[in-house]
Amino acid sequence: MSTDIRRVGIVGLGKMGFPMARHLRKAGFEVAACDIGADARSQAQSAGIKVLATPGAVAAESDFVIVVVGFDSEAEAVMLGADGIAAKAHPGLTVGIASTVAPRTMQKLAAKIAGSGIVLLDMPITRGEPAAEAGKLLVMVGGDAAGFEACKPALQSFASSIYHVGELGAGQVGKMFNNLILWACI
Repeated sequence: MSTDIRRVGIVGLGKMGFPMARHLRKAGFEVAACDIGADARSQAQSAGIKVLATPGAVAAESDFVIVVVGFDSEAEAVMLGADGIAAKAHPGLTVGIASTVAPRTMQKLAAKIAGSGIVLLDMPITRGEPAAEAGKLLVMVGGDAAGFEACKPALQSFASSIYHVGELGAGQVGKMFNNLILWACI
């Protein structure tokens, strides 16, 4: 695993991924990204973000890839598809699933990439669009502690609260509890 992460990939340039990519670039990271939407790709290119065709191409050019897609099935496709991250990953690549997915999805992904040399983290993001724009997201990370520490400088570019909460899947559980408390307060 690389302990000096300088090249960060973003898969998904929507309401959360695009501001994250901008903050990473502003902090001096090399950023490569992809998205299925032509408007999102164009907006990213206009902001000086390198846009590539597939998640696999992003993985090939990154030390750390952050997946910011909508649902479990999309995260699985981005990771395991023919042009996905696992297909083009180099040993030592760290992949953080920032999407909100089930803890069992994280376990399924880990099983599918076992032995590949990919370091998998679950790192769902909270606080919404205004926090993404302001660089003040909350990130709860589950998975390898050394992988978390290596990624922390990149996370600090777009998050003001960053916590390692345990083993793989614990980040997703942390977000569920965070949301339950928020909804109870509302």
